[in-house]
Amino acid sequence: MGAGLAALLPYSVNAHPLPGSKPFELDPKFEPQTVEFSGYVRGMLVIIPRDHFLYLVESDRSALRYGVGVGKAGLAFRGEAVVGRKAKWPSWRPTDNMIRREPAKYARYANGVPGGPNNPLGARALYLYRDGRDTLYRIHGTNQPWSIGKSVSNGCIRMLNDHVIDLYERVPEGAKVIVIA
Repeated sequence: MGAGLAALLPYSVNAHPLPGSKPFELDPKFEPQTVEFSGYVRGMLVIIPRDHFLYLVESDRSALRYGVGVGKAGLAFRGEAVVGRKAKWPSWRPTDNMIRREPAKYARYANGVPGGPNNPLGARALYLYRDGRDTLYRIHGTNQPWSIGKSVSNGCIRMLNDHVIDLYERVPEGAKVIVIA
């Protein structure tokens, strides 16, 4: 399934490598694939950070599974939310907490970064809301494909740009999301 899906996606991980970078090879277990999965409602997103997988529930017995990068210890989102907003090539601004934690790294971006290939949110973003309020956590693309399968982010759920584009097209605003600790 993963290889077939990759053929349908708009571009591959290696199609637009950054200058001087070597081609990235994703571990096949992190490629999108249909897997047995039960206990959740069709259309729901279930994220299991310790395993580095996001599941889009397709039926009472299956889900489309994607590999993801997740938050470092202590920075990850947990619990339930909904997709409150979606954006193509979203702009990005580090949170105030990110700037306070690592000013040398993030203060220069305090005014934001416009959307595009060099933006940390990548090609698409699904914004997680709880009780009608933005949680500041996102499911988004990344310009750091090596981070898939790792716990390195500031709490958001990272996906390869090809994969988040596919997910973006499948998931409507209002979809339920659960992140299981």
